[in-house]
Amino acid sequence: MTLFLAPFTTKYTTAPFNKITLSDYQPAFEKTIGIAQKEIDAIANNPEIPSFHNTIVALDFAGEALDRLSSVFFNLNSAETCDEMQKIAQKVSPLLTEFSNDVALNEKLFQRIKTIYDQKDRLTLTPEQITLLDKKFKGFSRNGALLNEDEKLILREIDTELAKLKLTYGENVLAETNNYQLHITNEADLKGLPEDAKEMAAGLAKSKNAEGWIFTLDFPSYLPFVTYVDNRELRKEIAIAAGKKSFQDNEFDNKENVKKIVALRHKRANLLGYESHSHFVLEERMAQNPETVRSFLNDLLEKAKPAAIKEFAQLTAFAKELDGIDHLEKWDGAYYSEKLKQKLFRLDVEVLKPYFQLENVLNGAFIIAEKLFDITFKEVFDIDTYHKDVQTFEVLDFEGNLVAVFYADFFPRKGKRNGAWMTSFKPQYIKDGINERPHVSIVCNFTPTTETKPSLLTFNEVTTLFHEFGHALHGMLANTTYPSLSGTSVYWDFVELPSQVMENWCYEPEALALFAKHYETGEIIPQEYVEKIKDSASFLEGMATFRQLSFGILDMAYHAKYQIIDDVKLFEKQAMATTSLYPDVAENCMSTSFSHIFQGGYSSGYYSYKWAEVLDADTFAYFQEKGIFNKEVATKFKDNVLSKGGTELPMELYKKFRGQEPKVEALLKRAGLV
Repeated sequence: MTLFLAPFTTKYTTAPFNKITLSDYQPAFEKTIGIAQKEIDAIANNPEIPSFHNTIVALDFAGEALDRLSSVFFNLNSAETCDEMQKIAQKVSPLLTEFSNDVALNEKLFQRIKTIYDQKDRLTLTPEQITLLDKKFKGFSRNGALLNEDEKLILREIDTELAKLKLTYGENVLAETNNYQLHITNEADLKGLPEDAKEMAAGLAKSKNAEGWIFTLDFPSYLPFVTYVDNRELRKEIAIAAGKKSFQDNEFDNKENVKKIVALRHKRANLLGYESHSHFVLEERMAQNPETVRSFLNDLLEKAKPAAIKEFAQLTAFAKELDGIDHLEKWDGAYYSEKLKQKLFRLDVEVLKPYFQLENVLNGAFIIAEKLFDITFKEVFDIDTYHKDVQTFEVLDFEGNLVAVFYADFFPRKGKRNGAWMTSFKPQYIKDGINERPHVSIVCNFTPTTETKPSLLTFNEVTTLFHEFGHALHGMLANTTYPSLSGTSVYWDFVELPSQVMENWCYEPEALALFAKHYETGEIIPQEYVEKIKDSASFLEGMATFRQLSFGILDMAYHAKYQIIDDVKLFEKQAMATTSLYPDVAENCMSTSFSHIFQGGYSSGYYSYKWAEVLDADTFAYFQEKGIFNKEVATKFKDNVLSKGGTELPMELYKKFRGQEPKVEALLKRAGLV
């Protein structure tokens, strides 16, 4: 427990994972919450006149030990969890919520902040300091500081209940993912499946002392199955299993959790004086309000609709011609899309994989970052990790100074949630004249190594790696004074810009030549493949846009205008009616496993993926205009976006980089929708 009560004595003060035991966590939370509370009380009861430094700055640095502990615990609860850890999470989450409410509802503390806020026009503050002051004031006013005592009590109850519900929701989805497996014993049932996917499934079966092949709902197992297996009934079985996670009227069912979360979010927003949860959330986003988001989504929907309908008709006709399929179902989409893609572009994803060995792709990302941003990556083996698969790197500038510590965790395993994400074990900030450098991690679920082959990535996995690496660069290159404004601590509809823009280099011949090399021969990927990758980049983009917009529309349906939800499935079906291409599957419901909005931070924010695509398309158009490794553009991007975190309004930062506001035309052009 004492591990978390003082700065770690490890190299670069990295987390000493090997010394931490599960029994350390709860007492450490109780102790560090107590320490943080004393720090808050000292600020609130300070007899000195409130000043920016003794109140606003002091508050931003309060609770360092608790923040460090929380980052370690909750990151591991996503990447390396177990039943015991989940039980600890259920116990400590209410404690953290209670502490957070104690701070947010501390009347003395708020009055000190308000005193400074009311005179901010007369203070000499930097743009970063003005942003911090605004953030602290809103952090209180938006969390109940202006409520009366009875209302504050209600808010506490809501927040405690929401914290528990979100945790339970996520645990249910993970349990449903882990509980399913498709066990195949007849090899004929796997016709069409690539050899490496088959080998991976055989390895999984062997690890479970079973004959044949085992497939799970983990993406590297699930996606090749629904994309390549000719057996339509088996594709149907696993697709329905994926679609009915936590929608099975069992102990892991999330229907009631969805209803409760939506209702409590609306009640909370109303209590704070907002029309809806979306109005509350979007006040702190580039979009500002639900009307702007709806207009943005509907505008893109109208532009994508003709292409989506045309593409779906093309795909339907192709399936009819190939296999006599009259009606495309959801378990046919990936399969026939891949077949049509191969026919049109003669581009087999499996032919590309030998050119994308994981180590080479990661090194390629490093080289591109070096060319653009003057940093180098060196793998080191003297930093603790929480699992043997995790790699650690020193990130240095050209003078040899530490820029960041970088962790990479790439393969699926039990106890690790699905998907890919970037996170941080320590933020960047400047304190006592020392620029504390960040500890950043990316966590993915990529195709693992097999007995005969290294990890060979699909092109989709390549772009995912670059995406998360873009987030990591946002964290690693941070150069702000205050921790709460550092790195990815920006508006949610701006946070995806660095990640999505990095994906663009995956399509450029000049960049691919750096890392796309055959794992056996070392041959650089043939130019014809590069051209096909580029040509196929906008393949079925209308349908893909439709799908992404449907998620944003569902999110806004839940959160922009409250209505009593009797039937989650029916509500979802009606909300997504304008974007439906495939027939509905009665057994499936997306809402019960839509972790982004019900467990993660994307409620009323799922639109931000598309919003950020506009920013990223406009950004990369600038790089293309000047050269994809142009130092002038890269430096402007680093200095005005990557290093600045949330120190100024995102649009102001963007205009400083680009010289203008972003234009949607760049996205429409790239997507082939104009």
